[in-house]
Amino acid sequence: MKKYLLLFTIAFQWANASVKDSVPNFNFKNYYNVFENTTLVDDCDACGCSASGGSMGFASMLNSNFVGVRYFNQVYRSTDGLYSNSPWNKENFNTIQVWARIPLTKKIQVSALVPYHFHNRETPTGKQNISGLGDITVLAMYQLYQTHKDSTVLVHTLQVGGGFKIPIGKFDEANNGSVNPSYQVGTGSLDYLLATEYIIKRKKFGLNSILNYVIKTENQKNYRFGNQFNYASTLFYLHETAKFSIVPQVGFAGEVYDSNYQYNQRVRKTSGDIFMGKIGFEIGKDKFSFGANAMLPINQNLSGGNVDAKYRWSVNFNYAL
Repeated sequence: MKKYLLLFTIAFQWANASVKDSVPNFNFKNYYNVFENTTLVDDCDACGCSASGGSMGFASMLNSNFVGVRYFNQVYRSTDGLYSNSPWNKENFNTIQVWARIPLTKKIQVSALVPYHFHNRETPTGKQNISGLGDITVLAMYQLYQTHKDSTVLVHTLQVGGGFKIPIGKFDEANNGSVNPSYQVGTGSLDYLLATEYIIKRKKFGLNSILNYVIKTENQKNYRFGNQFNYASTLFYLHETAKFSIVPQVGFAGEVYDSNYQYNQRVRKTSGDIFMGKIGFEIGKDKFSFGANAMLPINQNLSGGNVDAKYRWSVNFNYAL
């Protein structure tokens, strides 16, 4: 425990030191333990700005505590909408993320996500690229309630928590005037997260439901991304053999974005919402696991219809602590 606390303290102090330089520039456990702890975070701003994964999830389904690497990709189209034949730009948001979940006490876990973004888009005038270290997210979750495992057929777990997003990533003021102002590697703002998670399980089946809300603040360029509400529900099944474990999963997720503000004035066509279906799996052996997820939009209205989400997918490789 002292080792984990020391590592977390060092990482936190480094993150705060980095803010001062960057902002101005703008073993598998048994079934009942495996699914008690999943993390909810989302600093994805309306199309992937400084994204940490959005509703794709933020924890391993096989390892309660772990360190790992994840890659995820989000594909969008955007247009200025000035004319009926205005061209559409293709946008790719790519992120490589180091993520970890560390137990502080029996009921408290702290998660940290450190992303590196490399985005690109194709416009009529050519291809544009941006890359760099993104905003770091830290979240603590507290187990508020859990059913005694031997006292009922159904096991219920409720967790609540909060955290913050440190503005490490560079915010480029020139990009906030584009059709998709979220074409950034960072928001340039310190944001706050509120999260809750409810899990219900029966034998090898379970349902994981999450709600979280991100409160955005104004950055030093007088720009504030709109607050964001996220929700998701995932049905999963645990299959175990003598050699490996696999968890297939299917569900849905949604995101709702408030309008952005610049100099305290609302920026038109920056709010929106999206509802998606998702499917995935995670497979593991000993202390290692590999997972993959994909999401497709079912219904969406982003930036007044000027932004069109195509799909999202991710892969991850973890090592259990």
